[in-house]
Amino acid sequence: MKNKTLAILLLLVFILTTGFGCKVQSTEVKAGLKPIKLTYWRVWDDQDAFASQITKYQLVHPNVSIEYRKFRYEEYESQLLDAFAEDRGPDIFSIPNTWVKRYVNKIEPLPDSTTLVFKVTQGTIKKEVIDELRTNKTMTLKEVKNNFADVVYGDVVAKGLDAKNLAKEQILALPLYVDTLALYFNKDLFNNAGIAEPPEFWNKTFQQDVKKLTKQDASGKIAQSGVALGGGTNIQRSFDILSVLMMQNGAEMTTDSGGVIFNEKPKNTSVSYNPGPEALRFYTDFGNPAKEVYSWNKDQPDSLQLFTNGQLAMMFGYAYHLPMIKAAAPKMNFSVVKLPQIENSNQPVNYANYWVETVSKKILTNPENLKNGASYAKLKRDSAWDFVQFLSKEEQAKSYVQKAMRPTALRSLVTKQGEDPEIGIFASQVLTSKSWYQGKDVISAEKIFNDMIDQALLAPDNIDKIMDDAVSKVQQTIN
Repeated sequence: MKNKTLAILLLLVFILTTGFGCKVQSTEVKAGLKPIKLTYWRVWDDQDAFASQITKYQLVHPNVSIEYRKFRYEEYESQLLDAFAEDRGPDIFSIPNTWVKRYVNKIEPLPDSTTLVFKVTQGTIKKEVIDELRTNKTMTLKEVKNNFADVVYGDVVAKGLDAKNLAKEQILALPLYVDTLALYFNKDLFNNAGIAEPPEFWNKTFQQDVKKLTKQDASGKIAQSGVALGGGTNIQRSFDILSVLMMQNGAEMTTDSGGVIFNEKPKNTSVSYNPGPEALRFYTDFGNPAKEVYSWNKDQPDSLQLFTNGQLAMMFGYAYHLPMIKAAAPKMNFSVVKLPQIENSNQPVNYANYWVETVSKKILTNPENLKNGASYAKLKRDSAWDFVQFLSKEEQAKSYVQKAMRPTALRSLVTKQGEDPEIGIFASQVLTSKSWYQGKDVISAEKIFNDMIDQALLAPDNIDKIMDDAVSKVQQTIN
C-alpha cells in the first residue's frame, strides 16, 4: 500500500514538473488579459523614437498593443478636439506644458493605483512564466518633486479636480524631456568682428557686441543683424525670450491664485525700478532705430531663416532648432552657449518649453470601451497610465532623449547629459528653468505679447501703460 501511494505521489510530481499539469487562471486574471489597444497621438517624433520602449512594455503586457500616430503641429489641436467631440480620440496624447490646465477637463488624472496582469517568471530550479494580477501604487506627488526638474511640478499638478476633496493635488501628465532656451551664434560672423567669446550677460559687453555685429547698407537697411531681439512675429519664440527677460529681471508673472502681475513691482524687494516694464524696454531697444543697439525691424525675415542664411549673428532657440539649422545650412559654422543672465545675479533663470504625456478622460466613457463593461474601461485607463509612467522612468526616458535629441526632464540624467557635445548646453539649464501659466488660450496670449512689443516700439514713452493693457488682456484668457 505504501509503495502504491509513493508511486501516485511520484506520478503527480512528474506531471506537475513536466508541464502536463493544468494552469488554472482566476476569473480576475482572465478579465485582465483581454486584448487592449491603446492609441497614442503625438507631434514631432516618429514612431522609431518609441519602438524599443513599446517592445519592452509588450514583453510584460503582451495583451496590450499600442498604435502610434504622428501629426503635423499645424493640424494637431483641431484633429484632437474633433476626435474627442466624436468619441474617437486617442487614449494617450501629448500636449505642450502650457496647455495642461487648459485641457484639464479632457484629462483623466493619474489614479492612486493601477491593476494589471503582468507576465512574471517564478521558480528556482524550473522557471516558468505565469500571468499575475498586480495592483501597484502609482507615482506620488513627492516622486514628481524629487525625480523631475522643479518646473515640472507646477505644470503637471493641479488641485480641485476631486469632487470629494477639492484640496487634493492630482497628477495630470508626465514629461519625457524639458527643452530650454539657449543662445545660438554664428562663429564666422563673430570671428570677422574680432569677438572671441559670446556674451554671458545682458550687459554693456552684450550691447557692444551687437553694435559690432550689426551692419547697414548705404540706404540704412540692416544687411547683417547682430541679434534677433526687438521684434515680435518674425522672431522665433519672441514670447519666451521676453518672458524670461522679465523673470530674470525679477518680475513675478502670476500669483498662485491666477492673477497676472508682470506689470507690478514685486513686494519685499529693494530695487527702485519695475522689472517687467524695464525688461520690455530693454527688449524693444534692439528694434528702435533711435537706439545704438538697433539691429532688428519688422521687415526682417524670420529669425531662423536669417540665421541659416548667415545674416544673423545671434539667435535664441531650443534644442529642437538644432536639426532645422543643420538641415538648412549644413556647412554653417555655429555653436550654442547658455542663455545670457543678469550680471551679478545670485540665481540663474532659464526658460522651459516642452511637451507632456497624458491620458484622455474619454477612455472611461467611450462607448466602444463600455461595450465590454466599466471594468474593461478602467482596465484600459490603468494600462494607459501604466504605459505613460513606464515611458517616464529613467531607462525608457534615457532611450527617448538619445534618439530624439532632447534634454532630459529627469534630475538623475542631467549631469551625464550635460556632457553631451550637442544637447549638453540645453540639459545644463534644465534645473533652473521656469515657465508660467498663460491662460486657456496660449495663442491669444502670444499675440498679446507681440502686440505689446509693436506698441512699445511705436510709443516707448508709454511702456508702463502698454504693459498694463497687456496684463489685463492676458488676465482675460486665464479667467
